[in-house]
Amino acid sequence: MLVHTSQGQNSTGSRTDVTVDANGIMHWPDQTEVQGFGVNYTVPFAHAYRTAMRQGVDIKAEIDKDVYHFARLGFDAYRVHVWDTEICDSLGNLIENEHLELFDYMLMKMKERNMKFLITPIAFWDNGWPEPAEKTPGFANKYGKEDCLTNPDAIEAQANYLYQFLNHVNPYTGVAYKDDPDIVAFEVSNEPHHDESIEKVTAFVSKMVQAMKKTGCQKPIFYNVSHSIHLEDAYYAAGIDGGTFQWYPTGLGSGEEIGGNLLPNVDNYDIPFKAHEGFKKGAKVVYEFDAADVGRSYIYPAMARSFRTAGIQWATHFAYDPTYMAANNTEYDTHYMNLVYAPQKALSLKICSEVFHQVPVYADYGAYPANASFEAFRVSYEEDLAEMVTEDKFYYTNHTSTLPSNTKKLKEIAGFGNSAVVQYEGRGAYFLDQLEKGVWRLEVMPDAVWIDNLFGTNSPDKKLADIVWNTWPMTVQLPDLGKDFSIQGINTGNAVSGKAEGQTVAVSPGTYLISRKGKAVKWSAADTYKNIRLGEYTAPATTLEETVVLHSATQEVTAGTALEIEAEVVSASAPASVKILPNTWGAKTYDMQRTAGYSYAVTVPAEAVKAGYFSYYLLVETEEGTKTYPAGVMGAPKDWDFYQEATYTTRVVGEDSDLYLFDAARDFEELNWVWSSDVALLPSAEPAKSTLTLDMEQLPTNEDKSLMTDYSVRSYFGDVIGARAAALAGYTKLVLRGSSQRDTPVTVTLIGEDGSSFGATVTLGAEAKDYRLALADLKPTQLVTLPRPYPGFLPYYFERSAVVEQLDISRVESIQISIGGQETYQYSIESIRLTK
Repeated sequence: MLVHTSQGQNSTGSRTDVTVDANGIMHWPDQTEVQGFGVNYTVPFAHAYRTAMRQGVDIKAEIDKDVYHFARLGFDAYRVHVWDTEICDSLGNLIENEHLELFDYMLMKMKERNMKFLITPIAFWDNGWPEPAEKTPGFANKYGKEDCLTNPDAIEAQANYLYQFLNHVNPYTGVAYKDDPDIVAFEVSNEPHHDESIEKVTAFVSKMVQAMKKTGCQKPIFYNVSHSIHLEDAYYAAGIDGGTFQWYPTGLGSGEEIGGNLLPNVDNYDIPFKAHEGFKKGAKVVYEFDAADVGRSYIYPAMARSFRTAGIQWATHFAYDPTYMAANNTEYDTHYMNLVYAPQKALSLKICSEVFHQVPVYADYGAYPANASFEAFRVSYEEDLAEMVTEDKFYYTNHTSTLPSNTKKLKEIAGFGNSAVVQYEGRGAYFLDQLEKGVWRLEVMPDAVWIDNLFGTNSPDKKLADIVWNTWPMTVQLPDLGKDFSIQGINTGNAVSGKAEGQTVAVSPGTYLISRKGKAVKWSAADTYKNIRLGEYTAPATTLEETVVLHSATQEVTAGTALEIEAEVVSASAPASVKILPNTWGAKTYDMQRTAGYSYAVTVPAEAVKAGYFSYYLLVETEEGTKTYPAGVMGAPKDWDFYQEATYTTRVVGEDSDLYLFDAARDFEELNWVWSSDVALLPSAEPAKSTLTLDMEQLPTNEDKSLMTDYSVRSYFGDVIGARAAALAGYTKLVLRGSSQRDTPVTVTLIGEDGSSFGATVTLGAEAKDYRLALADLKPTQLVTLPRPYPGFLPYYFERSAVVEQLDISRVESIQISIGGQETYQYSIESIRLTK
């Protein structure tokens, strides 16, 4: 590994390039450690570009808007795999076209916000996903990914392309990529999958590195070392300056949101070849990461912590949804990230940026749950909360009861919901920045409402989220502002001017100057704060076209207990009334009360909750009349011509009824598992029943092609048990109903919301019957990290910071079914339930 002696210089003759020292640490030209955090963002290319063209939007204006949001989120790093197939021909000659011009423009706009770049010139992909690919001129289209790694002509084309790409002069900056001080490094290509000898792979990588260095480039050059990990010798022998990594700890493409506590999945980014000399001397960056198919906000800072522990200096999330297409999430439906449309998740990334700049590299905070608090940071699955509290900054992704040590010293606040300093009913993010004592800038984003499954099969014709501009009260409790402070709108079109009533003001989306009573304000919209102008603001207009009701019925409740019913009724103006009408003859209606924002709730009294099924309608009255849900039609069930039969329904069972934690027919589609054609849902002989059936000659293979020694599936039941959760303590036995064609030991494990796991093993026989386990006999077991992460070399089992000695049945939320240690494997499981 060579230590850089950069030839890149600025006008004063000082070095401008990042260097890598003998310990694999990147340094800025002033010798401070490189610490970068940000996103991937794809607007100049492929589907994002085509979507913008179809919508007829001004692409450069859309880039401006999103880059402004990057600034608000504190991002200082950007990475993308360039779609080479769109900007070069089959010989690798660079084509100066609209894609490259937009890319150059975007880099210039990010440079204006002090962002830095890691650029991957080669993607290997066609430009289709998720659409059919177009016929593009590049070598990737001619050869395909596999041949690009082996075909001599394709290899020559890539070397030619890399040489020309690095020499390309950005017309907006007048600087070639190889010399741009804001380009930290280059990664040769995106996710190569080599399957040749070490000698051939070393020769390939070395040829790419030499083509780049031939330009005179002195920047670090990275190669992806997290694919084909058996070839680490080949990678580090090829003259690279470091390795790139990625992390999808919850897998990819689940099709729906994954439930349960996933902090065990992100507890440790353990690299199996970390003792390799090349690894230790090489710099380390994460080019892509995400907790895919997770809509919550608690998880990202824990990932950032694990990255820092592993020696990672730079990480970029994949991928930020361009705002103009975020309502449909068509680009990568397993991911979702946008400040306007996913405010809590975006705030979590803002906190990640702070983690990367505050947590020392290689700092180790132990295992979960002990590491849920580290330095100034805390993550909580139970609260769906990530937060950072320092002397002068307070960031949080959800309602929090945390008290900053001294609110008089706060200078930056970014949050969602309620805290000790801000109470707000809206559904958007907000930012408060102190400009000087007694004067603050307030920015409020509009409400974001998710109206459909974000992670399913998406389409431009399928809207998944709405943006709503509403006015909500905001209470700001800052000693620096006191009471009766002034507020003045400063973004274009914002004419708000007035005073707080006490510490409360009514705010709509926009930016404001707020100032202490009697304080003279000299700031204007044109003034700057850090890397933004005070009057800057961008957010889509209201997209809500009609009232939206978001409600899922409680699946099961015990007869004779009160039933809590909650719903969100999203509308441009508050409805006149929201009611529940049971679907029984002569039933009375129950008025729902607004609790906060769009949320409504009512308690159906215990005497009305009788064994059987509690079916009901939800009625929303507005100026247009009454609309009935779930059908969403005008009219009321008592109208003579009302014909819609759809209702919400809750099962009402007896106090002694068994509680089904897993039902194959109900839960198969949402199982977490390593996909195998040997696992299926099959109908059973009894009507309306099915079995989870596994029949394997051998277990699947690991990342290193060795056979797995365990095969587990997991089912989350936290949202299934619903109102019966309080009754969990009354159960004493766990019952598995199933069979096996041969005697098969199966381990059943109950997983707590704190990552604890307790289980026992039963041997299934040929007869389909109940197999009973006493809860008191369950012992601590190993918890498999499911869904399995990508890359697959990451830890298979979660090792908790401290073993929990006793099962707390009141806190269980998932069930794990495991097999292993045999020559063949077979079971059919219909259900797993708790019984008294």
